[in-house]
Amino acid sequence: MKKKTVTICKMATTFITAIALASIVQAGMSFAGDNGKEVTSGSIRVQQEESAYPALAQITVEQAKDIALSNIQGEVLKIELEEENGFLVYGVEVVGPDKTVTDVKIDAGNGDVLLVEKDTPDGDKDNNDEQDNNDEHEDKD
Repeated sequence: MKKKTVTICKMATTFITAIALASIVQAGMSFAGDNGKEVTSGSIRVQQEESAYPALAQITVEQAKDIALSNIQGEVLKIELEEENGFLVYGVEVVGPDKTVTDVKIDAGNGDVLLVEKDTPDGDKDNNDEQDNNDEHEDKD
């Protein structure tokens, strides 16, 4: 009887360990592999005008900044309270020591990190768009 109990305990321990490991791996993959993904969940759904966002947020801008910097080393370039796929989030852009920009999406309701992705500074996007528009105008002349 004692041997059966030991075997059952070992099996239960192995099962629990496997579940815990799978959870850790999944969390790591969702954090590290978020490049190109979108925010798909959040604690505050928004359908209001942008002017209503500050009253809906449950965490402050400072808290969002601290959360972002606890996940990504660097300096904050910009923080915006915004809607992402129907959810209220803080978009925090952090420039790292290697000059890469990372966009961190933080749930404005509970402070969870929803998405981390490498990004380009907004200025680079605007410059490329202007360059493309200028090229189009040149072709038409």
